Amino acid sequence: MSVCALTLILGCFLLFLGDISKPAEGCTCAPSHPQDAFCNSDIVIRAKVVGKKLMKDGPFGTMRYTVKQMKMYRGFNKMPQVQYIYTEASESLCGVKLEVNKYQYLITGRVYEGKVYTGLCNLIERWEKLTFAQRKGLNHRYPLGCTCKIKPCYYLPCFITSKNECLWTDMLSNFGYPGYQSKNYACIKQKEGYCSWYRGWAPPDKTTINTTDP
Repeated sequence: MSVCALTLILGCFLLFLGDISKPAEGCTCAPSHPQDAFCNSDIVIRAKVVGKKLMKDGPFGTMRYTVKQMKMYRGFNKMPQVQYIYTEASESLCGVKLEVNKYQYLITGRVYEGKVYTGLCNLIERWEKLTFAQRKGLNHRYPLGCTCKIKPCYYLPCFITSKNECLWTDMLSNFGYPGYQSKNYACIKQKEGYCSWYRGWAPPDKTTINTTDP
């Protein structure tokens, strides 16, 4: 099995609630709030795919995408300029398929031996499909919440168990993923030391830091 497969399979596991996952044949991934995807990634970039090449690596091969990096949000200390993105060629091993010379993407991934690997269990989205709040999150909000923990709620009752948790209920209220919290909220540590959901258009300050909705 290739290094890419080993790296991606660590981020993929089966859920008994299949209807709230992202299936692709043999690959099933747990839902992840965009903030968690940001904080758990080595690299977060906005990029356009300008080329691709199938590499003879592993039983199914590895797809190498050549990208034109527009902006980096996370990973300056790992790899300040990303030129190639690697993923499994097979979707059953969580490989992701990207369009060449068509869209700009938000791409998250991990760095291993100087290469950036990504897949279906990472956050990859066409840039124009991101909400305004998600774009603001990448620039300002998500980095502020990386010490917080977003706790998913799949069925009631569910509770937070520590002050650094935000309860994520999209799977209940929206009957699926992504939902309203994913699209509009960030979980940020407040000045009192606890974490809570934050929704706003300006960076948090002392007049807005106590907001707790939803």
